Formats: sequence, C-alpha cells, structure tokens
Amino acid sequence: MSGLRGTLRNTRWRFGLAATASTLLVAGLGMGVAGTAHAAAGCKVTYATASQWQGGFTANVSVTNLGEPVNGWRLAWTFPSGQRVTQAWGATVTSSGDQVTAADAGYNAAIPTNGTASFGFNGSWTGTNTAPTTFTLNGVTCNGGTTPTTAPPTTPPPTTPPPAGDAMSAVAAMQPGWNLGNSLDAVGADETAWGNPRITEALLDNVKAQGFKSVRIPVTWSAHLGGAPSYTIEAAYLNRVKEVVDWALADGLYVMINIHHDSWQWINTMPTDRANVLAKYNAVWTQLSGTFRSSSPKLVFESVNEPQFTGSSGDAQNATLLNELNTSFHRIVRASGGNNATRLLVLPTLHTSADQARADELVATFNALNDRNLIATVHYYGYWPFSVNIAGGTHFDATAQQDLTDAFDRVHNAFVAKGIPVIVGEYGLLGFDRSTGTIEQGEKLKFFEYFGYYARTRKLTTMLWDNGQHLGRTTFQWSDPELIAQLKSSWTTRSGTASTDLVFNAKASAISAKTITLNLNGTTFQGLRQGSTDLVRGTDYTINGNQLTLTAAALTRLTGNRAYGVNATLSARFSQGVPWRINVLTYDRPVLSNATGTTGSFAVPTQFRGDQLATMEAVYADGTNAGPQNWTPYKEFDYTFSPKYSTNVITLTPEFFAEVTDGKPVTLRFHFWSGEVVSYRITKSGSTVTGTVG
Repeated sequence: MSGLRGTLRNTRWRFGLAATASTLLVAGLGMGVAGTAHAAAGCKVTYATASQWQGGFTANVSVTNLGEPVNGWRLAWTFPSGQRVTQAWGATVTSSGDQVTAADAGYNAAIPTNGTASFGFNGSWTGTNTAPTTFTLNGVTCNGGTTPTTAPPTTPPPTTPPPAGDAMSAVAAMQPGWNLGNSLDAVGADETAWGNPRITEALLDNVKAQGFKSVRIPVTWSAHLGGAPSYTIEAAYLNRVKEVVDWALADGLYVMINIHHDSWQWINTMPTDRANVLAKYNAVWTQLSGTFRSSSPKLVFESVNEPQFTGSSGDAQNATLLNELNTSFHRIVRASGGNNATRLLVLPTLHTSADQARADELVATFNALNDRNLIATVHYYGYWPFSVNIAGGTHFDATAQQDLTDAFDRVHNAFVAKGIPVIVGEYGLLGFDRSTGTIEQGEKLKFFEYFGYYARTRKLTTMLWDNGQHLGRTTFQWSDPELIAQLKSSWTTRSGTASTDLVFNAKASAISAKTITLNLNGTTFQGLRQGSTDLVRGTDYTINGNQLTLTAAALTRLTGNRAYGVNATLSARFSQGVPWRINVLTYDRPVLSNATGTTGSFAVPTQFRGDQLATMEAVYADGTNAGPQNWTPYKEFDYTFSPKYSTNVITLTPEFFAEVTDGKPVTLRFHFWSGEVVSYRITKSGSTVTGTVG
C-alpha cells in the first residue's frame, strides 16, 4: 500500500468517527404487492445502527422474505428523530423530509423464499438517533401478519452458489502470503520509481525461506501501454514481469499478478468512458492471458486492484461496472485455453471492501459465473481511527477488535460458508505509510496477534502488505523483528498479551507497585523473565487471576539509578506463542519551551524526560476543534504532528497549519503514554507561528 493508496482507503472515516454504541431492531413484517412487484406473505426486517458518532451514523438494513418469491421491492419508513440519509449502498434511497424510500439496486431485486436483501447507508442526526419502528414494503404496511397475494408469483432465476472444488484447498495452501509492494506497481518509468531497488531472484528465495507460501506481485501497466486500439504492452516490461513471476514459481510459491494502480489512473473513468476503458482493460488481459497461458497452475490472476469509479450515479452503477469488468476478465482468460481454462481467478469487491453490500454484489457475480475455480478478495487495514492514530484511537480496544471480527465474519458468511475461498489480499495498518511508529508498539502487536488468530478461525488466507518498510529488499532483514515474530506465531497459534507494554515510574516520586492486566488469549501464564534470569514469584511479582503486579522492591532494583527512559526489559512468558515484552521506564513530566517558526517549519522544543507521546488535541478558545479533520480534537499522528526524540522536538506540519485560522490562538494538549498531559499555545499570523507554554 503506497502513501497515495493509503489516502484512498476508508475515506468515509475522514468525515466521522464510529462509536462503540450499536442499535439493533428486528421487525416481523407482512408484505403486499404494488404493480408487478409480487410480494410474499411475510418478511423480517433487521435495522441495525452499526456505528454512531457526533452528528452521524451508519445503519445496515436487511429484509428476509418468509413467503413467496418477490421480484422488485421498495422499503419505506419514517425517521422519528429527523435523521437524514447522506449516502447509501445496495439500494437507491430517496427522501422527502422524514419519509424515506429504499428501492432495490437491480442486482438484489429478486428475493427468493427465505432469501435476504441487504443495503446500508450513512446518515446524519441531531439530538437523538431513535431507530424507526414501522416499515412498508411495496406500499403495504408491514404488520407482521400473513396476507395471501392475488398476483401470480414470479420465481427468480436460481442463485445456487458455485460448487466447491479444489480452489478452497489451493487457497488454504497459499497461507501465509506476502506482497511485493511499491515495485512493479510503482507509477513511473520502472520498478525503482518509488524508491525500492530492482527485484532480485535472491529476494524471492528469501521470501520463501521466511515461511511464506504465496507472493502477490502487484503490477501497474499504464506507463507501458501503446495506443488504441491494440494497447500493446511494452515487450521489455512484460518480459520483466514474467521474469519475476517465473523466479517466484521456481521457488514453489503461489503467485498472484493483477492490474494494480491502473484502477485509479484510468479504469475509474469507466462511468463516463465505458467503451474505451473496457477496450483497454480487455486488451491488457488478452495479452496477459496469452503470455502466461502455459504457466504453472500456481500462477493466479486478479482482475483489478481496489476497483473504484469516479462520476458514477451511485452504488448500483458501481456494482454493474465492476461486474462487467470481472465478467469480461473471466471470459477472456477462460477463452485463452491452456492452463488458463482452469486457472484460479481472483475477483474483488468494490474498493476491496468487506462491507455487506459489497460482498453481496460479488456473490451475485460468482453465482452467475458458476465457476469452481474462483476466489473472492478483500483488503483489511483495521479500524480507521486506530489504523492511523486519530480521534483518540491510540489503543487496540474493544471497538477496534469488533471492527475486525465483524469484517471477517461478513466475508466468511458471504463466501467461505458457501464454498467460495477468500484471500485478504492486503493487510496492515494505514499509519505504516508514514512510519511504523505511528501506532504504539504494544498496541500494534495486539492488533496483528488478533488479526492472525481470527483470520485463521474464519479460514481466510492473508497477504501482508509490504512496500519495503518490513522486509529489507537487499538485506533480507526485518525492520521490526518483534512484529514478524508475532505475525509468524499468529499463523498457527495464539499468544498472550497485556493491557500495556510500558510500566512508568515517576522519578520525582517514590516507586510503588504497578499492576497490568494480562490478556491470556487461551494460554496460561508461565513466568516473568529479565534476559535469561527468572524473576521470583511472590517476591518480584504476584499473580491474581489475570492481574500481574510488579512489586515496589523489584521495580526499585530494575530501575537502578533511575535514568530517564527504559531501565529494564522484561518478558512475560506464556504456555504458547511469543513472549510479551514489558519495558520498565523512568520518567518525569515533559517540559515544553517557547518557540517561533513558520507554517512550513515549526517545532516545539521538548524535554521528553523518558516519556513518549501518544496523541495531540487542538482546540480554539471557544472550544471548537482546530486543524484538519476538525470533527475531532485529536489530530492524526505523523500527518499533523510527530515527536522527534533524537532532536528533542515535536514538529507541527504544514498540513496542520493549512487548516488553522489566522490570528486565532490554538491550545494544544499533548497526551503522553505515562498519563501526563501538557498544554501549549500556538498562534499563526500569515506564515509566522509563535508558540508559548501554558
């Protein structure tokens, strides 16, 4: 995932922060008919507020048909609290005041007996967000009764899922996978355009030696295509791609290639330039199908990366266009013969999203193609506030965990449970685009531990996104050994973690016992160790259930002369998985100093004194939020501010000042991991910035 692509993902979170609250309403409904939309005798509606934030919310709605088949539907309701729909998917939603009507999106018009149609929307609210309780379907009040219809039923075409074949076992054999990112997918002259070195055979050998079973090789073709109508791929570039593919195949790896950043460079214009986009897309896949016709069956084709469309009329058109791309891709590859006749083909959801409506759209394509050698793919980069560290999302907490389980449950139920294998083609954290330190180390490790575990339980194959920030392309060393150890462990087992990996002792105070909560994750606690020395239970620490307490005596010994920073590193050891590192630190309240600078270069002199920065608030004197993403006072780590421990400053970025009002003082509150909060005031005047303590 490149930095550019990071800005394209989960864009709805740029406008609101999901909360932990969830509202669920299930109604048993009677159904009638209107026009030619023949209704069944009864149905069930589930209305769920999936997430809510100040002034906004996301709702999911599903209609289960309990009677005769229905073909074409309109669901209507009245919002009781003045809510408004701002964006919808899986249905065409229109409103008149509080009155709302959701009409089928075409692909989900037919609801067979016991079948379900689903859609969702984002909305706005003020005051309260009370769920609607009364619905009408096709003009008839839904009252939970059963009313026989006089119109003859219309039976929709069968939607039996494709039969399960070898694809499920092949995809299982691809676990775990790794992405060769920011190389052949780089936008520019060649694979080095984004700073990575040329790919070597030794790199692929090392990927195999690391335990990976598959490698995804993203490829961007746009700079290497000739003109219409043939759109001939530059021979040298195609040969280079084939060389890299063959190296990976020779290592026994499964290999996936695709059309990558072309998705937002030219394929996205399909709503207004359909014929030309489709001709170009078809030409690329025709050439690739011919080139790799005889390649090993371990070579897998992915139709397009993160499909998206600009200027469409909405979700219904997006679904139609993506279906057309996926169907055309399937037809071209299968018609080319050779190993392509049965080659595994990967089809993405719109935006590679795990949202229910997106999954439902792709299921419809799978049903129509009825090909046992197809694979579904989505991407997952975590709960957005946590993934980039914004809006106070500093921890892998219950909300972030629920986002992950919900996403994986949806794709499992939509695909895997029906015999359709799923590859999570990219995963990671979006903050990694700028720095792997955007998210605190322990919180990061808890995310990846749980990610690997839950993907395993949902039978999802996963491919780590690596744009060069993880595995050195020439050194073959991992930049974060602790992270890769956690990842590798998660492929087969669970590991114990804890509420924190940081134990702070204030230098200005007497040392006292400190307690942290262990997350056992099905393991049992075995002991605590410093280096090769076991700490003594009962003397150095105590265990009470999942509460681990370090005694004052042990902490006094471990902190030594109490120099600022990390004084000792402990390992909590469990019955399985990797140990949990605990850093014991000495700190005092950080001290900030006055400063002047410019909007292009401003730094707050900071004596960190052993502490570490977690997040920053920015508010005006009247209490309104300052800076970018002003729906939250908590600014995005690295994008608006970042600590520089080596030079003892906290920098504020030009992006932050670009959205600060001239001449209006801003109070910054820096939150540190010790729990300390230190205030600072800045004022922008033109390009000049002054900062004062207090």
